[in-house]
Amino acid sequence: MGKQLNVGLLGMGVVGSGVCQVLAEQKAAIKARTGVEIAITKALASPYEDKSAIADKYGFSLTTTVEEIFADPAIDVIVELIGKISPAKEFILAALAHKKHVVTANKDLIATHGPELLAAAKEAGVSLYFEASVGGGIPILRTLSTHYLPDTITDIFGIINGTTNYMLTKMVAEGVSYETALLEAQEKGFAESDPTNDVDGIDAAYKMVILTKFAFGMTIALEDIDIKGIRGLSIDDIQQAAAFGYDVKLIGAAQKNDTGSVSVSVGPVLVPQSHALASIKSEFNGIFIKSTGIGQSMVYGPGAGSRPTATSVVADLTELAKHEAEGIVAPFLQFEASTNLASPTEIVDRYYLSWPSNQDLPMAIDDIIDQAVVPQRKINGLNAYITKPINQQLVDDRLSGITGIQMMKVMEEF
Repeated sequence: MGKQLNVGLLGMGVVGSGVCQVLAEQKAAIKARTGVEIAITKALASPYEDKSAIADKYGFSLTTTVEEIFADPAIDVIVELIGKISPAKEFILAALAHKKHVVTANKDLIATHGPELLAAAKEAGVSLYFEASVGGGIPILRTLSTHYLPDTITDIFGIINGTTNYMLTKMVAEGVSYETALLEAQEKGFAESDPTNDVDGIDAAYKMVILTKFAFGMTIALEDIDIKGIRGLSIDDIQQAAAFGYDVKLIGAAQKNDTGSVSVSVGPVLVPQSHALASIKSEFNGIFIKSTGIGQSMVYGPGAGSRPTATSVVADLTELAKHEAEGIVAPFLQFEASTNLASPTEIVDRYYLSWPSNQDLPMAIDDIIDQAVVPQRKINGLNAYITKPINQQLVDDRLSGITGIQMMKVMEEF
């Protein structure tokens, strides 16, 4: 390879264009720090879009045949920024088979096919890096795999979807409805025309699959996660939570209990207004980590966007450049542990429960209510209570068959 790392680029959309820009701006700094120059030499061009202006500006050639990029012996690494599962999976597997390193930001693909892709990279003797797949510009995955190597993580949780955080911020601060908040998010480009993956918690769940692997070494699937979104969340419940002293956030969480089993969830959670996560507003993300060594820490920043995500992609390329200069191949993820999922009886939380005030307190939940926590006021005719710490199985049993109750977990103060 010499002193240059040659890149084949798949995907010249918002993030791909950002990668071109960041690499051009940081070219000299990267070479000064690594001794290696990183250069995009060829990119895959869609027949439906003219990207020649970008190619001319940054000095690389275009091809409409992806196999030409894989077969080019001068290309060392493929950057995949197409998104979705297919054909991205096929492209990455082909790149690995040609013994090219791969950098991707594709969380959907890594969450659903990560083990297969990592195994293919190991067999080919190359690296697969995907820092940008979680948290956009937040350097979380490499932090977990290096800085926390001598530590033991017990909990990792946070705000990992910018769309829903923007919507909830609007609902809390301005008292607007879910529907109004969603419309504003779509108008500003924070939400897609079909917001299902965001508002139903699927996007956050993909990221929790990856975070769980890095934090605990356990391989889980989407169906192992208790997933609940914010679709249709009532402004009445948002305001009642505030009366209790909480903000509502969509939280992804992976927590290890005393037996070593792990519970993973995504859903709306009442976060104490004094907690660091409550201060994270609009489209920003924040990931909170509890460990036996460091104690408590949090990483915070933009969870998406061209420039932040592109910077994480280039960080992966810079890491590859350093390793290539040293003549080594360093796997991104080396932490493996047997998957041990907690049973519903092991998962203990406090819950927020609300129902219309014209309905009496259901007898089935009377004894699990924490009577020491009473509503400061009743919002728009709601009855609302917070439970004692109880296991998930018990609350599910007690609420079985009862309609009209809103339920959210309550985060404890740390």
